Amino acid sequence: MKVAIVGSGYVGLVTGTCFAEVGIDVMCVDIDKKKIENLKNGIIPIYEPGLEEMVHRNTKKGRLQFTTSIAEALEDCEVLFSAVGTPPGEDGSADLQYVLSVARDCGKHMKDYVLVVTKSTVPVGTALKVKNAIQEELDKRGVNIPFDVASNPEFLKEGAAIDDFLKPDRIVVGLDSPRAEDLMKSLYKPFTLNGHPVIFMDITSAEMTKYAANSMLATKISFMNDIANLCEIVGADINMVRKGIGSDSRIGNKFIYPGIGYGGSCFPKDVKALIHTAEGFNYELKVLKAVEAVNHDQKSVLFNKVMKHFNGDIKGKTIAIWGLSFKPQTDDMREAPSLVIIEKLLGAGAKVKAYDPVAMKEASHTLGESVTYAEEQYEALIDADCLLLVTEWSEFKFPNLKIMRKLLNQPVIFDGRNIYDAAEMKRNGFSYFCIGIDTTR
Repeated sequence: MKVAIVGSGYVGLVTGTCFAEVGIDVMCVDIDKKKIENLKNGIIPIYEPGLEEMVHRNTKKGRLQFTTSIAEALEDCEVLFSAVGTPPGEDGSADLQYVLSVARDCGKHMKDYVLVVTKSTVPVGTALKVKNAIQEELDKRGVNIPFDVASNPEFLKEGAAIDDFLKPDRIVVGLDSPRAEDLMKSLYKPFTLNGHPVIFMDITSAEMTKYAANSMLATKISFMNDIANLCEIVGADINMVRKGIGSDSRIGNKFIYPGIGYGGSCFPKDVKALIHTAEGFNYELKVLKAVEAVNHDQKSVLFNKVMKHFNGDIKGKTIAIWGLSFKPQTDDMREAPSLVIIEKLLGAGAKVKAYDPVAMKEASHTLGESVTYAEEQYEALIDADCLLLVTEWSEFKFPNLKIMRKLLNQPVIFDGRNIYDAAEMKRNGFSYFCIGIDTTR
């Protein structure tokens, strides 16, 4: 079976590489000529653990190829995945211009039956638009070539995408024809042999499932952050509360860690898009609007703690930042809480020295020279007046406290991810502030 993947970004490249890993012939397509040339030369555009080695292995074996031509990719292709971006518009809606452009290109160049599968996160009703766009191009050509459309949303966690694809919790497929179902069963057979379930459903339900899943996870995060803020006020310990409720199997212990808000390419965009979709049907998603509002405010919590500690004046002070990416194991800076925090720190007159294991190059595209980038984590602490822990990379979890005290002008830590023990920090002479615990009591 030959598969084409249009869009060689995060989702497309991971998808294509993992299909190639199980023996499927894959051709990845992207309009970015430089990106395709780099991929042909083994240069990977994103950071994802294990991906680079897998790309090299499957490229060498000839199972993974790259091109800028969708016409070339469609030659002898049975299944084409559309994995292009759906950036949010100003009103929160998903921008479908790239998705529909892929559909039109399919209609222009397809010669035989092809199953066009939307992998991108798209709102309800997109499949019909894709189908109409393909048919319009076929009509312009005056040809009658059969095709099907399907929805196969991705559920990849950045930093663990390879395992998520190869060992998925579930594979959701929305379709409306027996031929399409047979193709998708064949395509995913290597995964189902290991017991990973494929859930077939109608296309509309599949489109909704992706948004509902991400919105539920975002809701859990915002709920816990809201409770954490209340815990500080009333004197409760959010870590104890988290353990108490997480032991309930109906709630579970995942996505209930307090922090400084969610970011990344999925949760912010998908929550906005689902709210916008509901508004299009004259329905208000009140819970998700609250989720979005809480997350917006939570990104300022750490900054507010800094301002309170320094009596509202940080002008001229140097602030060290550990962690820039929105989460560990990725260089993704999209909607990262660090960007909000740094903007506020700089706006208040502070100087920022930052370190991140992999995201500093990506961060520089947004922050430029407004911050100083350290070569390693302890360098960021030299002559800094405090440290803000923003992203919980593993290398930050067991730091040398003696070195930290020596390098910092003041032994002050603001922990946005609650990775340190408050009692231990106090024993070692630090003023320590975290989320959901009033450490001044």
